[in-house]
Amino acid sequence: MSGKNTDRRFPTPKRLTSHGPARVIALCNQKGGVGKTTTTINTAAALAEYGRKVLLVDFDPQGALTRGLGIEPTDGQTIYELMINRKLKTQDVILKTQIEGLDIIPANIQLSAAEIQLVAEPGREKILAAVLRPVLGDYDVVMIDCQPSLGLLTVNALTAAHGVMIPVACDYFALKGLELLIRNTVELVKERLNESLKIDGILATMYDPRTLHSRNMLNQLNEEYGDTVFRSVIKLTVKFKDSSERGKPVREMVDRGCAP
Repeated sequence: MSGKNTDRRFPTPKRLTSHGPARVIALCNQKGGVGKTTTTINTAAALAEYGRKVLLVDFDPQGALTRGLGIEPTDGQTIYELMINRKLKTQDVILKTQIEGLDIIPANIQLSAAEIQLVAEPGREKILAAVLRPVLGDYDVVMIDCQPSLGLLTVNALTAAHGVMIPVACDYFALKGLELLIRNTVELVKERLNESLKIDGILATMYDPRTLHSRNMLNQLNEEYGDTVFRSVIKLTVKFKDSSERGKPVREMVDRGCAP
């Protein structure tokens, strides 16, 4: 073999000589446990491996995205300080991860106080957009991992984003919540705050082909949302939990030629 990558699933990375302006993508779902943070980590890692420079924004007070990349969320400054202290520079809070080309603005439990503290602020829905603006030219993609709620923080993320990606577990309650998210939040933000916002896609997660319920829910998702649903379907596997525990993307948990 000549050393070239012959596995079509893993194309040879194309390193870019310049970056930006970034496309900002909010990963959003008010229902917890649908694989949102896992999707954020692994999509970002794949983009970084393919030569894109990616910034992750942990916008969940639980700090799961931060921990999922092996970073302790109690260390240093976080997105909370950037939201509250307008004099703080965004560049000073960004941390490098163990993955080349992948950086993160971390979060911790302090972020839960932001909604209360910012409620009386003028332009409170656009604070995250202002925080990200100075660094958009340094990255190709910015991905915001939203908390599982439809409060002020999520509205900030959607106002700052060009597109929204919605991970949805293949179960009944997750599908019912999807309509609420799109109609009452995404479309409302688009109408009042961010007219350029679009749904980049709906990602079916936690799919178990062994169960009739999971198969029915996937079929229903495709019937109701058509081309908005990504062709890729994320199957239920323990590998994702293992990778989260070790603070690594799932690609680093499997052999390069094997699926998880």
